[in-house]
Amino acid sequence: MDNTSLIEDLNTDLKSVTNEHDYNRVKAKYLGKNGIVTLQLKTIKDIPTEDRKSFAQNINLLKSQLIDIFQQHQHIINKNGLTKNISYEVALSINNFPGSAHPTELALNDISNFFLSNGFIVESGPEIENDLYNFTKLNIPNDHPARAMHDTFYFKNGDLLRTHTSPVQIRSIEKHGVPIKVIAPGAVYRCDYDITHSPMFHQVEGLVIDKNINFAHLKGVIYSFLECFFEQKIELRFRPSYFPFTEPSAEVDIKNSKGKWLEVLGCGMVHTNVLKGLNINPKVYSGYAFGVGVERLAMLKYDISDLRLFFENDLRFLSQFQ
Repeated sequence: MDNTSLIEDLNTDLKSVTNEHDYNRVKAKYLGKNGIVTLQLKTIKDIPTEDRKSFAQNINLLKSQLIDIFQQHQHIINKNGLTKNISYEVALSINNFPGSAHPTELALNDISNFFLSNGFIVESGPEIENDLYNFTKLNIPNDHPARAMHDTFYFKNGDLLRTHTSPVQIRSIEKHGVPIKVIAPGAVYRCDYDITHSPMFHQVEGLVIDKNINFAHLKGVIYSFLECFFEQKIELRFRPSYFPFTEPSAEVDIKNSKGKWLEVLGCGMVHTNVLKGLNINPKVYSGYAFGVGVERLAMLKYDISDLRLFFENDLRFLSQFQ
């Protein structure tokens, strides 16, 4: 990838930005889930092992440069008062708004209730984690992009806001031992913000370790869970993918009413390196793990197009879930 050419393209696109909506559209093009940089990062598994480190460093440097450019442009937008084209009614309303469960809470309850009814325990853990539990014990290498400063919120002492709830799985094994069936719901944090990403969102990660566990068990629980959550028969596909802590790994897509495939979660068989790091004999025990974004599932279930609506406290949106 030609970094200089891409930066020139970005600067050209930003010249046409006149409001926050345009700004977010351009940011999604380059840094969004299906943006140019993200798609490049996903190709790292296809790069020869000896070239991966330099490839990842180049992509991370590019991403950092793009983030700096976006932040500078955001400052210009704020300074010039260019904002969303939304009108607000500021008159005091005499209507009372009865409280209701937030859509994130509704989705969390549905997810948790399914797994509780299937013999899983629910565990929680610290939201401020250390490198050992957030990365090392999960077989995430030192040069992995997730460790980069612009992807993760670090503290001066090296601790960080957890980027996933997987550390809770490790802590649960250390607490309860194996066999184990556990889910870990909670808030996680990453440096990202657009219509499908937020700096803070919620995940539910699941883990099963026992004797004779195989991929068929994983597929069975995923099928059952998603059909229960969406309350209908759905068509799924498992696409081969890469996660450091599982092997083999897969991403799961569902087909919507328009025949389009939508990604909903990641999963795989627990990597033998993770088991060995926890003093679990991989010749005796095996397991599977999965992770779902709660807001992502809620967006699909309730037909919500913009993730930011979950966090803007707009009563016009929240009142729909009474």
